[in-house]
Amino acid sequence: MTTTQQDELQRRTRALALYGLLDHWDEIADQPWLEPLLLWEETERQRRSLERRIRTAKIGRFKPIADFDWTWPKTIDREQIEELFDLNWLDEIRNVVFFGPNGIGKTMIAQNLAHQALLAGASVRLISASEMLNDLAAQDGARALQRRVRHYCRPQLLCVDELGYLSYDNRHADLLFEVVSRRYRNKPMLITTNKAFAEWNEVFPNATCVVTLVDRLVHHAEIVKLDGESYRLKEAKEETARRAKKRAAKKKAKAKNGDPS
Repeated sequence: MTTTQQDELQRRTRALALYGLLDHWDEIADQPWLEPLLLWEETERQRRSLERRIRTAKIGRFKPIADFDWTWPKTIDREQIEELFDLNWLDEIRNVVFFGPNGIGKTMIAQNLAHQALLAGASVRLISASEMLNDLAAQDGARALQRRVRHYCRPQLLCVDELGYLSYDNRHADLLFEVVSRRYRNKPMLITTNKAFAEWNEVFPNATCVVTLVDRLVHHAEIVKLDGESYRLKEAKEETARRAKKRAAKKKAKAKNGDPS
């Protein structure tokens, strides 16, 4: 084994914090079992890390992006969205904002991006805007609030879903501004909203921080616009049609067999 190979094994051992092995390095450096042992430990830690980060992320169940119907939205830039799965924006600390009407697939795409970030080793948290803001507003005292703000600033990627579906008071606007400001230029956010930025005054009526809030969100951000009818409504109509067709077929079969019911 070359000196370079031994140095690499020692680096991996130190990264795993296996100090007992490091203390006896001269005795074990040439042992054939050392590299497989390190590989086993690295693989197991990566598996456990991924499981832990998946639990913490709370992405929920979602359809894979391979099942997304790209032909359904009237407006969608498929190339732009597919480039986001390279995750370069994570390293570049660029926010991503999905803007479009309800049911168009914004959350599904966001969940797939969050999952891809997890697989790449990032820590992720996905939460609805109402849940996060109500959680922050419910904190009792300044210290408790700051601890909770740090909680939402800790993940490498914070995904805030359904911003704009409800209206919030000035305190909620200030709390969102606090989270956005702390993450600004430090860690990216992924936002889904059904409101154009010009309409955010409707989401946070009378809040003085809205202009600055939007400015910090969109600075170095990727804006993804989708438009069209609700895909959920499309699926509901298709399911209703399938059930009606099935009932008609049963009725026809019964009539053919002489069953009057």
